[in-house]
Amino acid sequence: MRIGELSERTATPRRLLRYYEEQGLIVPYRCANGYRAYDERFVDRVLQIRGLLDAGLPTRIIKQILPCLDKPRTIHFPDATPQMLATLEGELDRMSERIDCLIRNRDAIAEYLDVVRGTASGAAASAVAASAVSAAAAEGTPAEAALPSAGVCAVPVA
Repeated sequence: MRIGELSERTATPRRLLRYYEEQGLIVPYRCANGYRAYDERFVDRVLQIRGLLDAGLPTRIIKQILPCLDKPRTIHFPDATPQMLATLEGELDRMSERIDCLIRNRDAIAEYLDVVRGTASGAAASAVAASAVSAAAAEGTPAEAALPSAGVCAVPVA
């Protein structure tokens, strides 16, 4: 397939695919006419790269770990420096924090939907919220902390 089809199938702009090539993340075949040619495996590879970038990893680290996505048991990095390992550990910690935050957000939204859907109108949901706020006030807790949305947190994006 050519770059346009890969771009369409992965929802990735052509310019970004060329950038991935410049960074050594993907290496397309070249046809006799000089056009880039990609086989089916590039669809998954581009999606993996996008996922890793979305998780906050820089391209220099992605380039190092991409081989692990193919055959993790046979990959060995003799050049893995303490700095690289520390960077990966930091990224792993940040990803774990984001996952925890996303879980709290999901749970807060699910709780809110459960309350709202459990009633014919929003009146019962308002009553539940008022009750939670009253209980929080009695405990000296801020009212915002009593509502399901209090579990919502900002998900940091690298």
